[in-house]
Amino acid sequence: MSQQFSQTSASTSTTPGGSPRRVAVVLFNLGGPDAPEAVRPFLFNLFADPAIIRLPNPFRFLIASLISGRRAKPAGEIYAQLGGKSPLLENTVAQAAALESALGADPATAGAQTKVFIAMRYWHPMSAETAARVKAYDPDLVVLLPLYPQFSTTTTASSAKAWAEAANTVGLAAPTKLLCCYPTQAGFIDATADLIRPLYEAAKAHGKPRVLFSAHGLPKKVVASGDPYQWQCERTAESIAAALGIDDLDWINCYQSRVGPMEWIGPSTDAEIRRAGQDGVPILVVPMAFVSEHSETLVEIEVEYRHLAGQAGVPHFTRVPTVGVHPGFIDGLAALVRQTVAGKAAVCSQKGDRICPSNFSGCPQARP
Repeated sequence: MSQQFSQTSASTSTTPGGSPRRVAVVLFNLGGPDAPEAVRPFLFNLFADPAIIRLPNPFRFLIASLISGRRAKPAGEIYAQLGGKSPLLENTVAQAAALESALGADPATAGAQTKVFIAMRYWHPMSAETAARVKAYDPDLVVLLPLYPQFSTTTTASSAKAWAEAANTVGLAAPTKLLCCYPTQAGFIDATADLIRPLYEAAKAHGKPRVLFSAHGLPKKVVASGDPYQWQCERTAESIAAALGIDDLDWINCYQSRVGPMEWIGPSTDAEIRRAGQDGVPILVVPMAFVSEHSETLVEIEVEYRHLAGQAGVPHFTRVPTVGVHPGFIDGLAALVRQTVAGKAAVCSQKGDRICPSNFSGCPQARP
């Protein structure tokens, strides 16, 4: 993947301190339908992605058409509970504004100008639209920052590929760097722990709480092919549990949003909710791989899993909010941007070099 991006060249316009004068930060996110009539084309774009349906065309096109047609009605009913559209864009816009403000207030970037853009993968504004806006901004450096803390070939890699194609199409030639992952970045971890603590204390009135760190699942075969997503999710869960500092904390990481007949990684969140009911313990569901509220948090967790918990006999259910614009999270993102700008690598992790074990071939960084 690093071959898709170029390192900062000697011709880059810089401040007296050596930093680029004009930086474009592009936030990657999934996207979501902005109206009821957008549900089906949004689903088609999702399932037509070769990173999601790993078949050649015309088979992928046919399957995407079939699935989007079948899922349009139930998906539309989900978005109807959210006012007929996904709130993801509005939430991402708020994060972009907060990040731009944090970067602009940093005295270390004096003399430099930073603007934050949004590129959604499956609905507007998509990479083609955003790449044109970034080109008009005429940056000296582009930093690609996914709002997926854990790297996956199905999310960050897919978005990076779409961006590279869009940038090439519009003639955006500015040096570009990708921040590939930040599963244990301190700002992200501490912000999540900060949101959990008061809710955990409230849940203690109903027994000893169990914390379910829930992430979007993946088919097992994707992970078996070398995708590091599950490994990174496990590191996220461990880090948040440690940051909470609660003695003898009862916690587990699990996975939600399974679709289709394939076997997915586990344990599943719904199975863990049923187990909590059998054990008679209150639960907190923490969306550890989602940083913005959308259908998977506001409907799947808040509505569907809450209902399941009631049926399963769970004495108390709490959905922990996503980090959103929590100051700690935004400051963490700003630190990642500054680190990426200052670094020399075209693809970097939260600590610069590779964090994944060498057996994960899907990691975008070279093996040690």
